Amino acid sequence: MLTGAQAAAHPVRPKTYNNHINILISFSSSSSSSSSTTRFLIVNIIVVAFSLCFCGAQLNNEAEALIKFKSSLINADPALADWKPSTPPCSKIGGGHWIGVLCTNNGNVYGLQLEKMGLKGRIDVDSLAPLPFLRTLSFMGNSFEGPMPDWKKIGALKALFLSNNQFSGDIPGDAFKGMTSLKKVYLANNKFTGHIPTSLESPKLIELKLENNQFTGTIPAISSDNLKLLNLSNNLLEGPIPAPLLKMDPSGFSGNKGLCGKPVGSECNSSPPDDAVPSDTDKSKSPSTATIAIIVASVVVGLFVLVLLFVLLSRKNRTPQTPEFEGTVSEGNATPTPPTTTTRKSEQQSGKLSFVREDRAKFDLQDLMRASAEVLGSGNFGASYKAVLVDGDAVVVKRFKQMNSVGKEDFHEHMRRLGRLAHPNLLPLVAYLYRKDEKLFVLDYVQNGSLAARLHSKHTVEKPGLNWPNRLKIIKGVTKGLVHLHNELPSLSVPHGHLKSSNVLLDKDLNPLLMDYTLAPVVNPNQVHQILVAYKSPEYAQHGRTSKKTDVWCLGILILEILTGKFLAQGSTADLTAWINAIVGEERAKVFDKEMEISTERCRAEMEKLLQIGIACCQEDPEKRWDLEEAVHKIEQVQESSLD
Repeated sequence: MLTGAQAAAHPVRPKTYNNHINILISFSSSSSSSSSTTRFLIVNIIVVAFSLCFCGAQLNNEAEALIKFKSSLINADPALADWKPSTPPCSKIGGGHWIGVLCTNNGNVYGLQLEKMGLKGRIDVDSLAPLPFLRTLSFMGNSFEGPMPDWKKIGALKALFLSNNQFSGDIPGDAFKGMTSLKKVYLANNKFTGHIPTSLESPKLIELKLENNQFTGTIPAISSDNLKLLNLSNNLLEGPIPAPLLKMDPSGFSGNKGLCGKPVGSECNSSPPDDAVPSDTDKSKSPSTATIAIIVASVVVGLFVLVLLFVLLSRKNRTPQTPEFEGTVSEGNATPTPPTTTTRKSEQQSGKLSFVREDRAKFDLQDLMRASAEVLGSGNFGASYKAVLVDGDAVVVKRFKQMNSVGKEDFHEHMRRLGRLAHPNLLPLVAYLYRKDEKLFVLDYVQNGSLAARLHSKHTVEKPGLNWPNRLKIIKGVTKGLVHLHNELPSLSVPHGHLKSSNVLLDKDLNPLLMDYTLAPVVNPNQVHQILVAYKSPEYAQHGRTSKKTDVWCLGILILEILTGKFLAQGSTADLTAWINAIVGEERAKVFDKEMEISTERCRAEMEKLLQIGIACCQEDPEKRWDLEEAVHKIEQVQESSLD
């Protein structure tokens, strides 16, 4: 018998449908050899007809289930006004027709993302249970109240986001029993009480956010094998932090006065009870120190031999491989050399490009290999290449080698999430390639290059310096793109995470396009702090944590760089802080970049306003630092020149 999770993951066809197929197969197998081909074709036509009927019924069932779910909500209109039975929720090629509905590439409902819509009422889990492909639900930032819904009825869920609502009461200990596919659970900023449910034991759990509730008792034995993010802060928890969780970020345990253990800097009372002290008889039964030493030495020697054999065998069987792009392109408009046999084999094993944009003509990896190409540069992630396809379109291929710890399914899910982002100030992802040892991103080529190059490189007639109006336009565009990321990805603590001048491209009209955004969820956890600039913020250097205000810190740094024309490209946190303090104490006449072509004092007054905004965004204490909404409001008020 299938569990709830297995049943949802593997929907069973209606019994009558299976019977028809079995009858047709039996009929086909009993046919005479003289007419077997004709009958085989007839059988297949009938099977296809039944399949289409079944698929059509499935799509209708999905629409009916969602309409029923909508009827249980309060304030569903006008937010969900396009949820109408006359239109299917998903298109056959994977796009969504209904707002907030996420679809698979085959046109089935994969998830609901109904965030910040002012929704209230009872979440009707029963109406969602019939959706066989439903894997992710997000109702964050609404006004749902009352107890936790019975999510066990949707046993195959992989992600559940309920943060920032008004849910309350105790969560039953078996609330997540049998939900072994769960990877992400967000219940933060609600009013939950009682014990943390012990059923949060999914072996695949990678993110758990329960902060800012009123949970009591001890921390249960949460599965920690794959856990990357844990936040239990600001609850009423007590007792020792379980040993498997001691490796987690200490800030995730703060605000629980009753907890003890190394992460919170409080030692637990480790004195054993009287009956736990071994008696003389027990001691006599314990192995001697010499015996233990012999056992340990034997194990170490055995492991050393095994490792040595593994290394020798690996070297014997190793075949040199040619990277797909390195070695096949050179500086300038060179044509790549023909791929070697090893490269072709690698291509076949690596799969095909996955496109996240339907408005682009499709091409494959072999097309990229044949394209004329040039090396654009090499950054923290790896090399970037410009490739000109046969049809004349130019794309950029970026290689990422610091993502080999992310699972294939999680990576595909995150790429689909990025593919849904659309804003005039975001450089959209065109396609990607998943390989275990490296990932490739395909992006549109932007002719004007990066903001960093325009600010700090030698200027030419074709690419002159940036004047004050252009710099103000760039800052406002960057801010709009950043706001869009924060609004669309509220579950991420740092929605961008890598905002710097070299990751801002300029189009032909000098409008900014943000790139390399939202990479933290797929970068190897042990490398993320070395690569992403968000982790140079004071709060990470001092306390090992980041927040949405970390993006504001990066925005402030960028504003100051644009206004002064100076920057510490490889600066540490301390270097950046010293650089900011130097700007604050400098005479204003010496601060601004002379290439901004300041012509009137009215311009200078507006530039001064923007400088103060940049400084306010760079406050070392996050509590004193502006949040993004306040920074945006102030930036929008800055004009090219003052009217007073």
